[in-house]
Amino acid sequence: MPSYLQLKFAFWGNSMKSTLVLVFTLASLSLAAAPALVAGSRPLPPKHAKAGLICYDCHQKEEPDHAAIPDDSCMNCHGDYPAMAAYTKKLAVNPHDPPTKDKHPKFVCTDCHHQHKPAEVKCLDCHDKFKMTPR
Repeated sequence: MPSYLQLKFAFWGNSMKSTLVLVFTLASLSLAAAPALVAGSRPLPPKHAKAGLICYDCHQKEEPDHAAIPDDSCMNCHGDYPAMAAYTKKLAVNPHDPPTKDKHPKFVCTDCHHQHKPAEVKCLDCHDKFKMTPR
């Protein structure tokens, strides 16, 4: 083979390798950025965002798609029900310590605390006169 063809094929080979490396790198970066884009479309509460939480921290899945959050995930950082009851004990009505004499449904953390939309107080569904402010 003439030397100029060898040079042309050698150059094409290096150029092709460079192109493949570039394509692979860009594809990898776009895949790595995808969860951030999804998380960005579902903003976290400021405290969770400031703490640097990612989807996996709560959902316990790499790429959750409306996955439920188990209470254990909340309790890893916020403590169990008695700890939360102690934390909110200054409220006139403590939502984390409902009376045991009444037949209250068992609530899970995400019944009230929605991380991608505003929280709600499920107590107010039945007890609309409750004042949920500190004493």
